Amino acid sequence: MRQHLLWKLLIGNIVPVIAVIILVVWLAIDQLAADYFTTLMEQYHIDPADSHRMFLAAIHRYLIWASIAALALALLLNYLLTRRVLSPLFQMTAITRQIANGNYADRVDVVSADEVGQLAESFNHMADNLEKVERLRKNMVADIAHELRTPMTNLRGYMEALSDEIIPPSRKTFTMLEQESLRLVHLVEDLQQLAKADAAKAFLDRKEISLHLLLAQIMDLYRPNFQEKSIRVEWLLESENDTVLADSDKLLQAIRNLTDNAWKYTPRNGSVTISTIRTSDGIKTTFTNSCAKIAEKDIPFIFERFFREDRSRSRDAGGAGIGLAIVKELIEAHGGKVGAESDENYTRVWFTLPA
Repeated sequence: MRQHLLWKLLIGNIVPVIAVIILVVWLAIDQLAADYFTTLMEQYHIDPADSHRMFLAAIHRYLIWASIAALALALLLNYLLTRRVLSPLFQMTAITRQIANGNYADRVDVVSADEVGQLAESFNHMADNLEKVERLRKNMVADIAHELRTPMTNLRGYMEALSDEIIPPSRKTFTMLEQESLRLVHLVEDLQQLAKADAAKAFLDRKEISLHLLLAQIMDLYRPNFQEKSIRVEWLLESENDTVLADSDKLLQAIRNLTDNAWKYTPRNGSVTISTIRTSDGIKTTFTNSCAKIAEKDIPFIFERFFREDRSRSRDAGGAGIGLAIVKELIEAHGGKVGAESDENYTRVWFTLPA
């Protein structure tokens, strides 16, 4: 394809142009220059027959050689220029094969700012995204296996011990087995919620709803949890119109995950502040909780699937690391944005919905 396209461009651009130029010059010489030469011969009383024939032969010969030289030079220059212009396309062909084979490392060299250069930049951006998706896929598979391994190993170990009568059956043992089973159930439920969040954009039942009302509903459900840890909850809700066009069920899920996240990571006797404010992008809702600082390098990844700042942290406290990923998918499905920031005393997780 590479050589075919190159030669098609060369032949299509150069040969017709050169051929037309040669034909025009040839006819011009035969009709105009030759007639002018004949007129001069007759003016000076010279027999023009032989001289006219010699003149045309010489002109045609030089014209042929000049045309050959011009065609060769034009082909060479056009070949080099066309090859340079098409170089990104040739690279894209080779890199596409590499991507198809699972190699996402190579990128196209952007050598110009024209349409081909813009295509090369778009191709590189696509390759970056594909590499990121592939890396996330591999990480997700590894993380799912990691999350499943612990409860499955525990279940297997206790079941074998019970079967071999190494440990006696007791309420404590069965309670432990039930807890490990519930971990598996919760992980599966989280994965189902994540799958639904991925598809949320195509299945949104948008209605005008009160954001403050949804926040109050979720906080009423979690009030016993906050009270159990003596966590102080403060409200800073802007009194202006809080109506948003959203799917109430999916928005409730996002708010529930943020509330659950704030409750889990706020230490005993800590504080949680829920605030809303109207911005140029819509209504911004922020969950601020007192906790240890999240490392700056980890902030961009807290909305990724299965991400945990401390991977050795207990799963009872940290969950599977899917909650914020679900929030991100649900809010972006509504056309909103999510973000987070952290300092020595507080962590703020926010989302913005168009109003």
